[in-house]
Amino acid sequence: MKKITIKDIARIANVSHTTVSRALNNKSRINSETKVRILSIANELNYRPNFIARGLVMKRTKTLGLVITTIANPFYNELAQGIEATASGLGYNIIFCSTHSDLSAEKQYIEMLRSKGVDGIIFSSAHMDDPNIVALAEEAFPIVLVNRRTYHPLVKEKVDYVGVDNILGGFLAIEHLIRLGHRRIGVIGGSSESSVGLERLEGGKKALEAYHLEQSDDYFLGGDFLKESGYQGGKRFLKMAEPPTAIFTTNDYMALGAYQAISENGVRIPEEMALVGFNDIEFSAMRGIELTTIGQKKYEMGAIAVKILVERIEGKEVEPSKEIILEPELIIRKTCGFHLRGYQLEGLKKRNDFTLVGHQPQ
Repeated sequence: MKKITIKDIARIANVSHTTVSRALNNKSRINSETKVRILSIANELNYRPNFIARGLVMKRTKTLGLVITTIANPFYNELAQGIEATASGLGYNIIFCSTHSDLSAEKQYIEMLRSKGVDGIIFSSAHMDDPNIVALAEEAFPIVLVNRRTYHPLVKEKVDYVGVDNILGGFLAIEHLIRLGHRRIGVIGGSSESSVGLERLEGGKKALEAYHLEQSDDYFLGGDFLKESGYQGGKRFLKMAEPPTAIFTTNDYMALGAYQAISENGVRIPEEMALVGFNDIEFSAMRGIELTTIGQKKYEMGAIAVKILVERIEGKEVEPSKEIILEPELIIRKTCGFHLRGYQLEGLKKRNDFTLVGHQPQ
């Protein structure tokens, strides 16, 4: 079936293709009756505009790329909701890509997105040393990083970043367990290329330092932010001669895996093993799980990232580069118990101490 073009509509309406373009784009300097007739013909012919061609003329396609690591992690679904809704409200469409933490796949997606004429790209897939991000920063192509960041100095100077204070979040998680009396605390970290995992681990270690607890390497296990690594980490902890009495996983999806491993071994949560996650994804509040976790405003992070990127694309006056850091929140549910009398006042006092053991605002 032949694709209907502006020229076809112009021929039927007996007007110039410029007049048709004005009508379709709701421009002025066109008779209202002519405009109605053109729109009616376009509708009858089921006309669909060629957005790439329009973008070449307008120098903008009103399309953004969104690059994440994996759709398997529920965190990204919730983040994407804020991105998609905000982009739609601003008149932009989203092309969604998942790299599976592969830099070569990320590079291929960047090339594909640019071939489709996207106006800018939102990255939640950045590695700490990410040559693809550095290359885009050097070119000054419009991008924004959300949740994960790259530490390259050029990127920090030129690229906007929206995230949570992961160091404080990690501190709050471990502090909560210490306040409940735990001294043997196991940690399941995130992937080694992720700034998120590194920062949350750093915060947890700062809490141990602030409360003068020994940091045993045996109680720090690697993970990849997926459920299976939490499950395997939980099993490894339970096989220890002296297992931890509490576990902090640096995201909720791994916490779900750890929860499964603990339950399968007949260990009661929280009576015999406490558990804390990070992110407050939707399942963590479900009855029967009710995971204590560190909450972050995922929808808001996504919305802010889109607004900043669109400001850049549309040439609005903004700072040379923005770094917006949202504050995490300790969300207490049932996986750690409720022995918390007087906790809040003491906790606030120790958080002041936290600033004295090396934490600098992001």
